[in-house]
Amino acid sequence: MPITLLSSLFLGLAVHTTRPKAEDFPDFTQLAETNARAVVHINTTFKADRPAAGEMPFRLPDIPEDSPFHEFFRRYFEEMPDDEQHFNERASLGSGFIMASDGYIITNNHVVENSDKIVVRLNDRREFDAEIVGIDARSDIAVLKINEDDLPVLRLGDSEKLKVGEWVLAIGSPFNLDYSVTKGIVSAIGRPLPNESYVPFIQTDVPINPGNSGGPLINMDGEVVGVNSQIYSRTGGYMGLSFAVPSNLVANVYRQIREYGHVSRGWLGVLIQDVTKELAESFSMEKSYGAAVAKVLAGSPANEAGIEVGDVIIRFAGAEVSSSLHLPAMVGNAKVGDTIPVEVVRRGHNKTLQVTIAELPDEEEITATETRPEPVQGASSDNRLNVSVRDLTDAERDELELPEGGVIVAGVEDGPASQAGVRDGDVILILDNLKVINSIHFIELVAGLPSGKSIPLLVQRRGTPTFLAIKVVE
Repeated sequence: MPITLLSSLFLGLAVHTTRPKAEDFPDFTQLAETNARAVVHINTTFKADRPAAGEMPFRLPDIPEDSPFHEFFRRYFEEMPDDEQHFNERASLGSGFIMASDGYIITNNHVVENSDKIVVRLNDRREFDAEIVGIDARSDIAVLKINEDDLPVLRLGDSEKLKVGEWVLAIGSPFNLDYSVTKGIVSAIGRPLPNESYVPFIQTDVPINPGNSGGPLINMDGEVVGVNSQIYSRTGGYMGLSFAVPSNLVANVYRQIREYGHVSRGWLGVLIQDVTKELAESFSMEKSYGAAVAKVLAGSPANEAGIEVGDVIIRFAGAEVSSSLHLPAMVGNAKVGDTIPVEVVRRGHNKTLQVTIAELPDEEEITATETRPEPVQGASSDNRLNVSVRDLTDAERDELELPEGGVIVAGVEDGPASQAGVRDGDVILILDNLKVINSIHFIELVAGLPSGKSIPLLVQRRGTPTFLAIKVVE
């Protein structure tokens, strides 16, 4: 019995001594109070058709009927005046913060784009009409201006010093609930997102919802380290994944807009893709990283420097390129006119080239043609890849903009080609680092392929070149 009692007391003591104390947690009260003074609420309106009866004029995500917010917003909009002029306008809500005491404000581009009127409400409840000084769609940053002086400001910190696990907080207007403060930690840095090539996002678990866009992400020193931009969500609401544009990129965009009225970025002029484990083997690389070059644009900096199709870019300006998603932001942040060392792996050997960076054109993306050649009968598939091919007609070459070389896949049977992802209608351009001249040349190349080793195969599919890794097994 005494032993049992002693054990119970010991357990209770252990629990008591490990219980966290209030002083162990960071105090956000001073940060929130001080920084909220320079945060603004942004209301934009734009022309729209009259909504159907009962439809909310504000653009909001789907809100479940059992959510307390559903009833809140239903009553809110029912109380709004039902006049023709009001319903001919749609409104969008967002956040921002003051960068200069004479009225310059930073927010997201998507908060203000296509707007007819922008109204900024300050922390002291005063409202001002705002004008757009400049926008940068690629970083989703916009700079606004209101006519007022002696305003409180926020200062930008160094986002390069951010560490995973660091505390951060956000101030904004989620669902029109202005000056809401939320907190969390940095989950990842330099996070690339699909269709957002030029921004290495800061990922956090700070609760962010519609209306927070454009608001500041603040570190424990009271510095803005990011601009809250988007969330990953299947419902339109917070799901634990929030993304902010890093402050160093924001500072560069802000400076260029103030000085030049627009933003210029570095340009390399290549079409790239990720390097899978299989592709790494085919390129004679020990690990899968870097960006494989699938196309080099004529007259581009890459072309002038000697970068070739099949090269894998592994370092840019001395920094490792971990994947193809990271390279565009690295190049975009390079200064136009600078000569940058670019290290590539070419047929198993490392090579460093000097590239003089040019300015990114307005339309960088190559327009992919939807032309897909007919997989008519071609050369026999009695080869080691189990694929039949045929030569291109003159009309197909004109349409695909392929003046010479290449063969069309006319049939794919079960085997190495199908397992690698080759499809009917693909145009095979390169096999084992050699350009394919015609169907006869292709058959000759296939016959000489080594067994048991991944081989790089470049195909053009719907106008876009893509490397595949193919392995011949005897």
